[in-house]
Amino acid sequence: MALLRRKLSYYVKTGELYPLRRGLYARSLDYDRYELATKIFTPSYVSFETVLGAAGIIFQFYGQIFVASYQSREIICAGQKYAFKKVKDTLLTNSAGLENRDNYTIASPERAFLDTLYLYKDYHFDNLALLNWDKVREILPIYGGNKRMAKMVDRYQEDVKKNLEK
Repeated sequence: MALLRRKLSYYVKTGELYPLRRGLYARSLDYDRYELATKIFTPSYVSFETVLGAAGIIFQFYGQIFVASYQSREIICAGQKYAFKKVKDTLLTNSAGLENRDNYTIASPERAFLDTLYLYKDYHFDNLALLNWDKVREILPIYGGNKRMAKMVDRYQEDVKKNLEK
């Protein structure tokens, strides 16, 4: 263990490694922030406002990266704010609606929508017409038959249909 610490210290001093957080290092300062987000606490995946904003479902910009995890916590690491939101272990380990990218996992817009409904009872979405409602219905059962969520999904889908008919 002492040898490992000495080697890490050497590589940090020579600029070959950059310390990001205790036990986490990057080979360059051009590292993937989503990858780091999912390495701070594992298991975890990028979701919520981060995915919804990128998909155009919400228009509000958030500077932090939102991550589903086994605990709720906000961390600032290398100048980036990470917001970890606690979800049940059964949701965290269920791969429905999750995509494995290079070295991290990210929710689909449909999964991020449902994750957000799961945590927040009254959330404002700007453009739900972009969602694939068949995928939403396919993923919904992993939330354990949550009746409140099912009613909200029905209501949001009806609102989308009404707005598209105008």
